[in-house]
Amino acid sequence: MQKLLVETLKRLFNRDLNKLKEEIESYGDERNMWEVSREISNSAGNLCLHLIGNLNTYIGAEIGKNGYIRQRDLEFSLKNIPRAELIAKIGQTKIEVDAALNLLTDEQLKEEYSAAVFKENVSTEYVLVHLVTHLAYHLGQINYHRRLLDK
Repeated sequence: MQKLLVETLKRLFNRDLNKLKEEIESYGDERNMWEVSREISNSAGNLCLHLIGNLNTYIGAEIGKNGYIRQRDLEFSLKNIPRAELIAKIGQTKIEVDAALNLLTDEQLKEEYSAAVFKENVSTEYVLVHLVTHLAYHLGQINYHRRLLDK
């Protein structure tokens, strides 16, 4: 049963990371990815960097042991990263997520997650479900950002 969860999560992460790439590619003017307004305080570029950092930290580093070191402040302070670089980072994130999820055993899914993410201790499967919903949440924000600020 647990392997079914891993396969489902792999499909969802892959689907939504592909959609993230598509959203970034869809900006008519890539400078608009970095725009903010009074109502929209996070740019699509920064949300993209945040998602990349989040997944590489909580899946790549914690589960996959890939050595990724997060610099969360930069996810929101860096600006004007070229679109091609963001797309390459999304592609690498897809590889890291898939590789790490392939390592998981049924027992590991039920175990307490190795890093403190929430106020209470939670299982690895709980964190993974949270991460896929976190990705979808910010993906929706990026979609609205593009439609509102890429004119």
